Amino acid sequence: MIPLHRTAERRFAPWKNGGGQTAEILSMPHGAGFEDFHWRISTARIAQSVPFSTFPGVSRSLTVLEGGPMTLEFADGSRITTGAGSGPAVFSGAAPCHAVVPGGALLVLNVMVRAPHACAVWRASGAPCQPDASVARYLLACADIPPLGMVRHDLATLAPDLDVPEGVTGDNGLIVDILRTPGAG
Repeated sequence: MIPLHRTAERRFAPWKNGGGQTAEILSMPHGAGFEDFHWRISTARIAQSVPFSTFPGVSRSLTVLEGGPMTLEFADGSRITTGAGSGPAVFSGAAPCHAVVPGGALLVLNVMVRAPHACAVWRASGAPCQPDASVARYLLACADIPPLGMVRHDLATLAPDLDVPEGVTGDNGLIVDILRTPGAG
């Protein structure tokens, strides 16, 4: 049986700046806080344009699940625009960032990792199995996946060397791989 983190069990808490809400799905090691997680997976509701908190030493990946578009504006003048159906926005958590949300509220998948880890978020149909590099592998249901007992936005913990389960497609699932960076023991 695949371990599931049920969307129905998540509790959203307000951001410190009031611009959104977050619901932690998991952090590793279990019980780790913002200062000592190796990786953290959460969903966030972003209701308005708002600055993001900085997380020095953390790499972030945001994937819009509902709503959008969203443009991330950075202090250096660079921008990343993403929306539902597009790939993740990947950026340094140390970079001051302002999210511009012109189309109303959205829901995002937020993956944060600290070195020596990296993350990759894939549409399930294009997710390569990387057993030599993968530390952990997760499946986020973008729609109900009855053969796995998953409903929309449930997260399943998969074996790092497991191919995408049967019945999972690019339309109904995202794979989140936590990877060892090259040269890391």
